Amino acid sequence: MIDLIKSTADDVYPDVVDLRRTLHRHPELSGVEHETARRVADRLEDLGLDVRTGIHETGVLATLNGSKSGPTLLLRGDMDALPIEEETGLDFASENEGVMHACGHDVHTSSLLGAAMILARHREAVHGQVRFCFQPHEERLPGGARFMIEEGVLDATDGSSGVEAVLGQHVKPGLPAGSIGVRPGDFMASSDEVYVTVHGEGGHSAKPHELSADATYVASQILSALQSIISRQCPPDVPSILTIGRLIADGAANVIPSTARLEGTFRAMDEDWRFRAHDLIERVATHTAEAHGATAEVDVKVGYPALRNDETVTSIVKDAALDYVGPDRTVDADYWFAGEDFAYFLQERPGTFYQLGAGTDRGLHTPEFAVDEEALRTGAGFMAYLAWRYGADQK
Repeated sequence: MIDLIKSTADDVYPDVVDLRRTLHRHPELSGVEHETARRVADRLEDLGLDVRTGIHETGVLATLNGSKSGPTLLLRGDMDALPIEEETGLDFASENEGVMHACGHDVHTSSLLGAAMILARHREAVHGQVRFCFQPHEERLPGGARFMIEEGVLDATDGSSGVEAVLGQHVKPGLPAGSIGVRPGDFMASSDEVYVTVHGEGGHSAKPHELSADATYVASQILSALQSIISRQCPPDVPSILTIGRLIADGAANVIPSTARLEGTFRAMDEDWRFRAHDLIERVATHTAEAHGATAEVDVKVGYPALRNDETVTSIVKDAALDYVGPDRTVDADYWFAGEDFAYFLQERPGTFYQLGAGTDRGLHTPEFAVDEEALRTGAGFMAYLAWRYGADQK
């Protein structure tokens, strides 16, 4: 079966590349993936699959019923783009000003469609039911995954049990095109946003000694003090990061502003530590401000949870990767501190989120990010093989 799937993956590869280029040329932001969803649904209907649209507005779910008995498996790909002006110079670069597929979701969507093409040709060999979940709204909180779950994409249907396991993939810079990275257990971090607004007293830059508190200076002290949460409070065996990426103090060379604002991100691999750290962030910020005669308002926006791969399913994925791409292209992945709302699916069902080598060193979320399209051959074929193999093993 592996040779048959590889051969079919080669056959559909030009169509998958063409679809990827179309999606890349016409990216859409989170929550407004209307044209992307239409293109996806049209392709799925052409395959003769049962297609449901309008899930969380722009989500699409297609169902393939195999000819043999077996479990129900969900494969997921996300569809949205980022508010970035593209600078790749590609012939099929974005035509939507200020919008770009800089995180590879065009690859995820086209690979998942490719997997559907492959399995639709060989449904007589497919065990159980395969659901192809095209998810909107991953790049912006609160994400689309949990809303699609609430709207029943994992639930039992007439003639089918509920989803038993879930699988997803994400392109990864730094890995050769078409290689597969896997990691059991803790894999990706929770992703929360941190906002601290410092209130002091504004005035002339020449007279800081006459003010009750210089908000800019206090904000800088808070920025430094917050790092002690990681170095002194975080358990040493829990990977965690707190980064302040923006400090806004809208004064001037001769003006001390009355307020300053810190904006950043907090990421962790452990949910208990995650929420304990939220309390510490508020305590450190407010008490540091008070010590300098200022006040601080803290807002921690809770984002996606930490992503943990099921050990058993991950073992299946690794064994499949060793067979499909070989040991030279199967990689033990490191911790990945990116956030990902596929974590919500993994809170509901066992499964794995694995990496697909992008064949580039250009980083995700950058204007120059461009995937080596050879990754699409594996992206579609390996996902199809995984679906077939999981069903055959669990029948």
